[in-house]
Amino acid sequence: MERQYVSQRQVDQEGAFTRNHTVLEGCLRDGRHYEEGSAIKENCNSCTCSGQQWKCSQHVCLMEPELIEHVNNGDYGWTAQNYSQFWGMTLEEGFKYRLGTLPPSPKLLSMNEITAPLLAITDLPEFFVATYKWPGWTHGPLDQKNCAASWAFSTASVAADRIAIQSKGRYTANLSPQNLISCCPKNRHGCNSGSIDRAWWYLRKRGLVSHACYPLFKDQNATNNACAMASRSDGRGKRHATKPCPNNIEKSNRIYQCSPPYRVSSNETEIMKEIIHNGPVQAIMQVHEDFFHYKSGIYRHVKNEESKKYQKFRTHAVKLTGWGTLRGAQGRKEKFWIAANSWGKSWGENGYFRILRGVNESDIEKLIIAAWGQLTSSDEP
Repeated sequence: MERQYVSQRQVDQEGAFTRNHTVLEGCLRDGRHYEEGSAIKENCNSCTCSGQQWKCSQHVCLMEPELIEHVNNGDYGWTAQNYSQFWGMTLEEGFKYRLGTLPPSPKLLSMNEITAPLLAITDLPEFFVATYKWPGWTHGPLDQKNCAASWAFSTASVAADRIAIQSKGRYTANLSPQNLISCCPKNRHGCNSGSIDRAWWYLRKRGLVSHACYPLFKDQNATNNACAMASRSDGRGKRHATKPCPNNIEKSNRIYQCSPPYRVSSNETEIMKEIIHNGPVQAIMQVHEDFFHYKSGIYRHVKNEESKKYQKFRTHAVKLTGWGTLRGAQGRKEKFWIAANSWGKSWGENGYFRILRGVNESDIEKLIIAAWGQLTSSDEP
């Protein structure tokens, strides 16, 4: 930010700060006079008027107008936007509060990849969306807000979709990420990041209730956000909730469980076969600063070689729901994945985004996880 100061040469039209050649203390900003010691906030940086100069912090902001202009003036195949919910946050705060998935553990990365049977599906369509194949059985994006828990949101959403698909629509409830955030016991970090292997462990061993039963807390930082529910086994392999729903309007506190998670091959075709045959999958990706600005189109990370401040990234978990092919950057035909994020429906394409397919853009194909609902014989339709 340019530092400005008051001098005798500043004329009355710029703020009338000089009278009889006497300099008034303070600073000028956009034609307005500020007294000595005044503080203003510009995006994520604070500026203080000191000694007739503006002294400002030098944080890299989450929303950077120059980055938005750089993307939109280039031919990168996607458009960027300034989001009001991110304005005023630093890039580090965005990484800290809006993501929330720890890097994959060695245990996850060492899982054997499972490939779909050769006869499962041989002719894959050019365009596929899970919502079209299973209407009413898949679940749209929620908003994690400033709760760093994409580990919980993505896991709960993938599990909910797959339970609905496996049960052929008998159980279509969205599952509660808050149940995971508050109750996942071992190494629990809640809104301070977590691991997807622990999330899947909890779904397998303890199970989750529905999102309607255990909704998101309005204040994630409140001290009373302890686990409000538990489950116990009936001795026959089925678990039951020990308490009524935290949301007393919802009566059903049914517990939903999953099988152990399995890793899908990172091969593009194998991921497509898994989605079209069994349902959406969980993907771990690397988020760079430009991803926060995504509005529409086929995302690819736009590198800014001029500044090291734009060369950071952190881990995030999302849900892959389909794929397609369209003209993207420079008019070329490009393949893409369709993914659900957890930043609410005002972000991206109604909460979703498209990202380059088949080139492991931002590590989107590096680690693909799925699981099946743990339905007993009495549950099956």
